[in-house]
Amino acid sequence: MFRTHILLKIIDLLAALAQRNYAFYCWLLAHFPAWSERVGLHMAWRAFTRARAQVPAYRAFLSGHNYIQETQEMQAEQFASIPETDKNAYVRMFSTADRCVNGQIPAQHVIVDESSGSTGTPYNWVRSRAEVLHTRRSCSYFHRYYFGNQPLFVINAFSMGAWATGVTVGAALEANGIVKSTGPDLDKILHTLRFFGPGYRYLITGYPPFLKRLLDYGEQQGLDWSAYHLVGMVGGEAMSEGLRRYLLRHFEKVLSGYGASDLEVGVAAESELSIALRQLMEERSDVREALIGSEHRVPMLFQYNPLDHYIEVNAQSELVITITRPVLSPRIRYNVKDEGGIISYNELCRRLRRVGIDVQTLLPKVSLWARLPFVYVFGRRDSTISYMGANIYPEDVEVSLFASTHASRLGAFCMELVEDERTNEVFPCIHVEVMDGELTDSLAQALQSTLLSKLSELNADFRQAVHEDERAGELQVVLHHAGQGPFARNIGRIKQRYIIEATQQKHSRTTSAQALSPTTAA
Repeated sequence: MFRTHILLKIIDLLAALAQRNYAFYCWLLAHFPAWSERVGLHMAWRAFTRARAQVPAYRAFLSGHNYIQETQEMQAEQFASIPETDKNAYVRMFSTADRCVNGQIPAQHVIVDESSGSTGTPYNWVRSRAEVLHTRRSCSYFHRYYFGNQPLFVINAFSMGAWATGVTVGAALEANGIVKSTGPDLDKILHTLRFFGPGYRYLITGYPPFLKRLLDYGEQQGLDWSAYHLVGMVGGEAMSEGLRRYLLRHFEKVLSGYGASDLEVGVAAESELSIALRQLMEERSDVREALIGSEHRVPMLFQYNPLDHYIEVNAQSELVITITRPVLSPRIRYNVKDEGGIISYNELCRRLRRVGIDVQTLLPKVSLWARLPFVYVFGRRDSTISYMGANIYPEDVEVSLFASTHASRLGAFCMELVEDERTNEVFPCIHVEVMDGELTDSLAQALQSTLLSKLSELNADFRQAVHEDERAGELQVVLHHAGQGPFARNIGRIKQRYIIEATQQKHSRTTSAQALSPTTAA
């Protein structure tokens, strides 16, 4: 125990130094030892004992689950026996104050932000100034690490106001250059670009579909994107490689990050290596199987710092995350209901060698990258619809739509299962938002054809279902003008909603621009 205490003190000093010195931060990422993940476990255990001693709600939560610490010996199995917390079982059961250290919200140096409400109810989250500054500095460093030392003109298009991402990103990137937080305002962003001109290197941040919409809108307004030097950073939801390729027509790089308002913004982030590996998983089934097993989907792939976040995977393949640093409202073994997995850096290297890939030569132009563990994320478990034994995933629908020649006209999409009023059979329906032009049968038919083709290519379950029963391929496409139909609910929302709530309304199977097949995404 004494040796562990001394080791943790040393790690605390190293982490503090890395937060204050960018050169040391880069060195630490590039030379992270394998034992760091074991140290992360000890730091998570320390966070647990601190929360149990200081947080009234957490003590009550453990008591309600009859948790008794069996041993002082710290092992991963022992830590995994601690009950999971989540929004329903913990956050909704206790007041915000009771979930804070000493059972109260301090009167000073506290920042309150709000989640998007994508699960139905917006929540308020309190954070101390110290933890917010830590998150901002980490975000700033990682963006400098990824985008280089050249000054950036940041156009922050994340939603502003009380939401965590927009405020945090804007403040974090002040150290990286000039920042203008426009929010997701297309005209304001184009005005900014025209006003300051193409002499800057612009970093545009926002949700993935918004960056696509910005490119399309700029082209419609006559902006010459080729004159501008652009890099992008997205977050808040998954980004397919199809969308990344679409954005890379005008962006030099596009980086995605992973976080949750329940936890914090900077849980993990893409790197040159993780992006290259994800693209390999998309191209080669043997690489995908080596890294994530017999799974046809290609998840988002990130790297994370185990000294800040200890990540586990439960029996349901859900990510369970502990913030290891002292925070105002501790999150211990918190389950955000994201499906995924983790792979250590060394284990990833071993698995790749089995399929003939040497990580050291994978990116010959990158001389330095983070030797951090990887976390892969498929998304929330409720983001799929099942039909005829096949799961249809928003990620596959997104890839399919961006493969269409009409991609530049498309906005959001959403999926649902609807009932045929004549036969009472249920079938999948994909609603698609069309940003300009008429809603024509030919457009709906073209999208339907592309969806069927790409889903059969990408989704083995769907392909097998169609093989076994042709009706499984009777996918309906429903077109809507911008902001109409199910997309009216996106007005004022930060994130898109991909699943339409269950409804008793029945639909007739008509072949028109209003109804040509089923599946959702909004």
